[in-house]
Amino acid sequence: MKSYRHILFDLDHTLWDYETNSSETLQELFIQHKLEELGVPSFSDFMKTFVSVNTNLWTQYDLGQIHRDVIRNDRFHKIMLEFGIDNYEFSLNFSNKYIDQSPKKGALMPNAKEILDYLHPKYPMVIVTNGFDEIQSVKMESSGITPYFKSVVTSARAGFKKPSKEIFDFALAESGFSTHDTLMIGDNLLTDIGGARNASLDTVYYNPNKIAHQEKTEYEIHDLKELLNIL
Repeated sequence: MKSYRHILFDLDHTLWDYETNSSETLQELFIQHKLEELGVPSFSDFMKTFVSVNTNLWTQYDLGQIHRDVIRNDRFHKIMLEFGIDNYEFSLNFSNKYIDQSPKKGALMPNAKEILDYLHPKYPMVIVTNGFDEIQSVKMESSGITPYFKSVVTSARAGFKKPSKEIFDFALAESGFSTHDTLMIGDNLLTDIGGARNASLDTVYYNPNKIAHQEKTEYEIHDLKELLNIL
């Protein structure tokens, strides 16, 4: 098996448990804003709509089709409209609270802390993320993983976002890593795996839901602890 000296990690859905942390925050805001009284049938209905709208917007952002402000400002307006709530100021206020509170949640993906404890003494590690600077730093502090990483490379700081080759080039150059002995670990076939491949990096596709695909990746795991077999 090939030997690696450096590791790049995605953050959301790979280490930081986006689904759990988002769901907890949204449930709190659902109750606080009394959305059932405004016509939303249940939190389950609200959550399904959030997942659909949110996933679509992030895909558009990753493909360069929309600006990040669309996610910040319009996401919850689109969601509320699905339930007949047409109040932009209300939706924007809801969005601001979500953006403020969600990153403060600290849930990590299963075995994330354990694998970071194992990797940290052996490998210099860097986060490479399309998330927003101020939000990603809060997520890392809240979940206690900041000390494990040499740096955090965001799309805003690099000037490019995954899957662009340039964000990986930026991360490698800043950290003094080289392509031949650096491994990228992430959950997104487009941004993480495709992007790292654009930069001539080997990849580990973290696929906890065992989603069928046809993409080429050096390794695929379904649990982070399987990294013990690679590193």
